[in-house]
Amino acid sequence: MLPQDHFCPWREEAEELKAEVSRIGGEVDALKGQLAALQRHVFGRRTEKLPTVAAELRGAASEADSKAARDEAAKKKRRERAARKAEEAPAREIRHAVPAEERCCPACGGEDLKPLGKGRASVVYEYVPARFEKQVHVQEVLACTCGRGVVTASPPARVVDRGEYGPGFLAHVVTSKCADAMPLHRLAQRVERSGVPMSRSTLTDLFHQAASVLLPLSQHLLQCIASADVVWADETPLRVLDVKKTKLGYLWTFLTQNEAGEWLIGYRFSMGRASRTPKEVLGGTSGALVVDAYTGYNAVTLPKGRVRVGCWAHVRRRFFDALATAPQAREALDFILELYRVEAQAREAGVVRTAAHRELRQVHSAPVLARLRVWLEAQAPRHPPKSPLGQAISYAMKQWEALTRFVEDVRLPLDNNASERALRKAALGRKNFLFVGHEAAGENLAGLYALVATCEANGVNPEAYLADVLLRVQTHPNSRIGELLPHEWIRRRAADPPDSLFQPSL
Repeated sequence: MLPQDHFCPWREEAEELKAEVSRIGGEVDALKGQLAALQRHVFGRRTEKLPTVAAELRGAASEADSKAARDEAAKKKRRERAARKAEEAPAREIRHAVPAEERCCPACGGEDLKPLGKGRASVVYEYVPARFEKQVHVQEVLACTCGRGVVTASPPARVVDRGEYGPGFLAHVVTSKCADAMPLHRLAQRVERSGVPMSRSTLTDLFHQAASVLLPLSQHLLQCIASADVVWADETPLRVLDVKKTKLGYLWTFLTQNEAGEWLIGYRFSMGRASRTPKEVLGGTSGALVVDAYTGYNAVTLPKGRVRVGCWAHVRRRFFDALATAPQAREALDFILELYRVEAQAREAGVVRTAAHRELRQVHSAPVLARLRVWLEAQAPRHPPKSPLGQAISYAMKQWEALTRFVEDVRLPLDNNASERALRKAALGRKNFLFVGHEAAGENLAGLYALVATCEANGVNPEAYLADVLLRVQTHPNSRIGELLPHEWIRRRAADPPDSLFQPSL
């Protein structure tokens, strides 16, 4: 019989081969995951093909019933929206009189006809082309017969001294670029078609002038967001023009929701993705910060700053990406869906951000989290760390404390999707005008984006708002500058229309 030591070289070689096979298997899984992601990127939609949370929550009913219910709900929503828009649309009554030769009774031939009711009304929507006008302001000048006294009427209010463009024009330029993602060279062509001589350079100057005038408002908006208890944050790249190429800058968004349900959305531009921007905006503040796992926000989180709150939407995407190589990821997705189901129950019951909402989370969400944690710990040793599922498990476990804080605090959301929605407008603009000219231009764009986005989030017409505050902000007391923020502006106008302070500027 051979001694035991005789088999040691073979055993060591087998262990080495097993480790090599495991390593290669992990690399293959990682490559499969990358290939699946690349195929979705090239051949499929850019967004994940996994059904949305809302769609999966509806999946409890039969597919036919679910589709019928969705179609009916969509029709009802369209009808309600159409009715609301019809009421808000400006209307002009056009009277159609019966011709003189027809003003006789078709039965007896009598001509003594009287109006019957208010007439037969019908609605026709017509397009009346928008127009720009050249206003010639003539100031009356009066002279006294004594030959020494002269009185001159006050000139019109202007956004910029000696400026040739009114606040409505500047508001239209800002809204076209920030709300409609229209490049300024395309807007210049449209203005030219309307009969006003215009160049892109002039529109660019007007855009930056508006940003400069409104700078106190955009800065105060960020200060209000930074003082909130719960803040959402995210960032997205934005190209900056440079010699023969472009540099990479970043547009950051910081937003919050107040007790009245109104959203305050701010933006900052920087030439890097380091932690300097979060520190400038949120440094020295306390509360919660809802972000992804990016380490750039570490400078403003615990132990001396804000409490970090994780994003379950990011976790969900990682497990979805792992489905191509590890079907076991479906179990994690089901756990996450249960968390969102609890939130849907709270919304349906109308108890969001109440004690009842907290109780729902503790009774239903907490056990789901406990089961998910057990599953993660059991699956972690079975998958190579660099495989898609291994990376998803590692991401969830490293972020576990931040991901589970929502159970105790009903003000905290499950995900950071609000920030991503706030960056969609910037992403659309990035596709249209591709880059900004320089760093200062990026800062101006961020400031105007903030006011326009806050307007749209609170149902305020950004063009009407900007046309009004472009004049007011220059004379409004700085101690009350918050009255001119979009959500305060519309609230005060609705509550006290006669107040001249909040009447449209002429």
